[in-house]
This record gives sequence, C-alpha cells and structure tokens, in this order.
Amino acid sequence: MPAHPGADGAPRYPRPMKRKRSWIARILALAALAGAIVAIVVVASNTHLHSNSNSKSGQNKGQTQKEQQKKPRTKAKKYVVQSGDTLTSIAHKTGIPVAEIQALNPEVDPQILIAGETLKLQK
Repeated sequence: MPAHPGADGAPRYPRPMKRKRSWIARILALAALAGAIVAIVVVASNTHLHSNSNSKSGQNKGQTQKEQQKKPRTKAKKYVVQSGDTLTSIAHKTGIPVAEIQALNPEVDPQILIAGETLKLQK
C-alpha cells in the first residue's frame, strides 16, 4: 500500500482496523451451533429407530397387504378394452403383469388403447 504523506511530510500508513469484540455474539453463535448439532443427532436417531421398527412390523403388514391385493390370474385368453382402461388397470383386473400383457401384444401401443380392442392374455 502506498504511504500517504501527513501534514509534516512524513509518510502516514493507514491505521489497522480495530476489531470489534462481541463476546455475546460469539457465545450465541456457539450455542446455536451446539443446538443444531443436537437437533441433527436427535432427528437422525429417531429416523433410525422408526426405520427399524417399520421394517420389522412393516414387512408383516406389507406381506398381508400384498396377499390381499394379489388377485388370481384370470383364465380368460383375451380381454376386450373398455373405455378408460390402461394397461395398468387391465393388469390389476386380470392379475397379469403389465410386462407380460405387452409381450403378448407387441402391436398394441400402450399409450393409445382403443375401446373394443382385444388383447391377448395367454399364448
């Protein structure tokens, strides 16, 4: 930094900035940091506890829900598309996976199902 000449011609250097010491602000910042760390630890430990309890009881619930929701496969060889049907809704009605319906009907565009169209459900 260039020196600025004073009134007597001697070079004057800029004064160093005075540091403002605010002990209260430092203490509050430290307390806020500690509080944030405690909050993160509490949330992480609760998440871990809930995920363990959900995985044990959730497995049983999930199995019974899947068993209840799982429909037996239809014996029908064909399905006539109704207005508003999607491959997913047809899969739910018939119990045949979407991928299998698509494999059996490669000529059908899954985005454009036409009411009255016939889909193969078995080979």
